[in-house]
Amino acid sequence: MTILPPDLDPELFERLVSSGGGALTRRMGIEFLELSAERSVATMPVEGNTQVIGLLHGGAHVVLGESLGSISSAMHAGPGRYAVGIEINATHSRSVTEGLVTGTCTALVLGRTLCTHEIVMTDEQGRRLSTVRMTNMLRDR
Repeated sequence: MTILPPDLDPELFERLVSSGGGALTRRMGIEFLELSAERSVATMPVEGNTQVIGLLHGGAHVVLGESLGSISSAMHAGPGRYAVGIEINATHSRSVTEGLVTGTCTALVLGRTLCTHEIVMTDEQGRRLSTVRMTNMLRDR
């Protein structure tokens, strides 16, 4: 069960529920545990998301990070607005070959036109695997 803010825009809620967070998110096994503009958390299995030598693919870290940063920014944008990613970067600190990865997204800036989030991926022992920073531009529909 995903924890959602009580004042979530009904249209965004419907899009999240009907899409399951998007086709790529579903395909990668990402599960949202908590979603808000300020802090969001999700998990992703390593299995099925590895590169050729068996390590979790660096791009999988970025997909998890972007999924959390985009949804958090959309929640901050509010009704009648949407978020568009304009910058993302990742630093990979440690590899992982099995288990579950947790992404924790924390707001750095929640402005009127820009949002920046830091998303930290950790393994099941709580060790940092990667850090993603994402900036979204907020637009009117």
